[in-house]
Amino acid sequence: MREFDDIFQGAPLMAILRGMGVERSVRLATTAWDLGIDAVEVPLQTDEDELALRELVRLGAERGKTVGAGTIIRPEQVEVARDAGARYLVSPGLDARVVEAARDAGLPILPGVATPSEVQLAVSLGLTWVKAFPATWLGVGWFKHIRGPFPQVTFVATGGLDASNVADYLAAGVRVAAVGSALEDAAQLPRLAELLG
Repeated sequence: MREFDDIFQGAPLMAILRGMGVERSVRLATTAWDLGIDAVEVPLQTDEDELALRELVRLGAERGKTVGAGTIIRPEQVEVARDAGARYLVSPGLDARVVEAARDAGLPILPGVATPSEVQLAVSLGLTWVKAFPATWLGVGWFKHIRGPFPQVTFVATGGLDASNVADYLAAGVRVAAVGSALEDAAQLPRLAELLG
């Protein structure tokens, strides 16, 4: 999935805006974009999430920013995400049916993994980018170990990350780390800006 090389080329951080409604999502996406975070993900779990996704896709297009849809756990969600304008998909786990549906829709997908077996399965499905979730449960050391047998895999870390720990994950070899509610904490913004500088 070389598309992710392009999607994440500008910054080592991405934003995940889960269940925040339209107005709050717009506010936090704007904060993320202003900081220099190019990629924003809206998990699709409710009808309001779909509205937020559509609005962020519209606003992102005006700024040349990429918006994706997350929490894609069923193949039928792929079409909803594509119709809303999502440029990429993210799943909490690895499901070959969802990967196939994403391919059929022409959308790159970032499936979640937490074990060597899941990483190996992702590789067998032709994936080179995966999401390690939940990152803080896995711990920084997991990434140092997993990269040994899978040097061709690029990792995105999500789950529990903020300005206090995100640099540790990037130093462990994570290519992109995701933040969410940290974008609402004014005290964390300067540290996040440093990482993006």
